[in-house]
Amino acid sequence: MNPILRKPDWLRAKLPSGGDYLRTRHNVDGHGLHTVCESAQCPNLGECWSRGSATVMILGNTCTRACAFCAVHTGRPEPLDPGEPARVADSIAKMKELKHVVITSVSRDDVPDGGAAVWAEVVRQTRERCPAITIEVLPADFRGVQAHLDILLDARPDILNHNMETVERLQRPIRKTARYERSFWVLKHAKSRGFITKTGIMLGIGEKRDEIEKLIRDIRAAGVNILTIGQYLAPSKNHAPIDRWVTPAEFEEWKNFALETGIDICESGPLVRSSYRSERAASHFNLMERRNHPLLPGK
Repeated sequence: MNPILRKPDWLRAKLPSGGDYLRTRHNVDGHGLHTVCESAQCPNLGECWSRGSATVMILGNTCTRACAFCAVHTGRPEPLDPGEPARVADSIAKMKELKHVVITSVSRDDVPDGGAAVWAEVVRQTRERCPAITIEVLPADFRGVQAHLDILLDARPDILNHNMETVERLQRPIRKTARYERSFWVLKHAKSRGFITKTGIMLGIGEKRDEIEKLIRDIRAAGVNILTIGQYLAPSKNHAPIDRWVTPAEFEEWKNFALETGIDICESGPLVRSSYRSERAASHFNLMERRNHPLLPGK
């Protein structure tokens, strides 16, 4: 692969600033919250935090997996914190400007249920404290154990998001422990239970055009409603190298392709990440009405 020496101009993000950014910063720090915005070095931290929006990461900030693309620290995590659900719900309640919240987590393969019970309690307590806020969850794959995924789904989040990340050929070298079919199983099972589903992929990590087309078609075949497509950015020299800088024009092309396949919403661009402008995508669906119809199927 050719070395990538310099980021193109279209990948320059705005620096954090403004009162809403400072209030979010204070809230995150004051409650000891972990955010994927920081842990995954998201380029949109300034924009999202300036809007008073942040993606909360639960189950600690140490992941049991070592994916080749991810900046989150890998190692032996601390024990699960029984006080975390209440603390997260309290913090979200204090972000009074929020209408939609994204909650994600590290993988916790070190605990029997993968953290599912904590996940469910975070959703329940957040719903109780913040009934007007819609909740999007972005969990790991629970190693394909349906009973554990159902613990989370039984708490009835509004959107189930699980990222495919990359094409089928690159799953093992890039995602290590994860599996292509297992991730599709997560999305299909959530869809079978009537949930709005969402996934995200990254470009510029070595994929080929026909592989991208197949992945997007597979995503549509799984009934996924929302797709995000963004540029892969290597967190360090020890991570998988960047294969190429994908142009804004190509991102627009893939957005149009995804919409043509029948996917409802597609956010596609160099700086797009899984939770980027998630509140805008979520507003397409009447999530509050769906809460009264838990078996209402998605498309």
